[in-house]
Amino acid sequence: MMKIRNRALHAGAAFGVALLALTGCSTGDTGGTNTQQEEPAAQVKEADSVTIEDAWVKSAVPGEMTAGFGTLENSSDQDVTVVSVESSASPDMELHETVENESGQMVMREVSGGFVIPANDHLHLEPGGNHLMLMELPEPVKAGEEVTFTLTFSDGSTLEFAAVVKDYAGANENYEGGHGDMDHGDMNHDDAEHSEH
Repeated sequence: MMKIRNRALHAGAAFGVALLALTGCSTGDTGGTNTQQEEPAAQVKEADSVTIEDAWVKSAVPGEMTAGFGTLENSSDQDVTVVSVESSASPDMELHETVENESGQMVMREVSGGFVIPANDHLHLEPGGNHLMLMELPEPVKAGEEVTFTLTFSDGSTLEFAAVVKDYAGANENYEGGHGDMDHGDMNHDDAEHSEH
């Protein structure tokens, strides 16, 4: 009688151990699956949602300043911010806005915090407004050529594009900054005389 009982206990214990082992395997498999499902989706880079239309640059001679223009389009549901710009055409570049100073003159100055492109909207870069400023040009920027720019966004992503150079007589605001007041464009002597009358 004792032998039968011992056999029954041993069989029950063995069954219990096997059941625990199976349960442990099942729990481990499920846990692995849950971990994979909870992995965050890859975040979209700001640069991937931005394009530029009608990009162009005002022609200029060495030592002058000039600017890049166009329309930045943001196709995402989030605002994106351009924090800096670079170009092989200029060693010194800034993101600029054009504002009225205390004297009532229209002047250019560096934008604090960069350009914000609203969600599902656009930002115009244009003469007399926001623009990409190229300073201390080492070489001429001639009509018909192309200038390459690289925009850097707040998440570190970048957008590279080319802009065609055009002759343009406007955009003659003064620069208000560390470089002193400098003419933005090619205002000729006749234009200067006419503006004084």
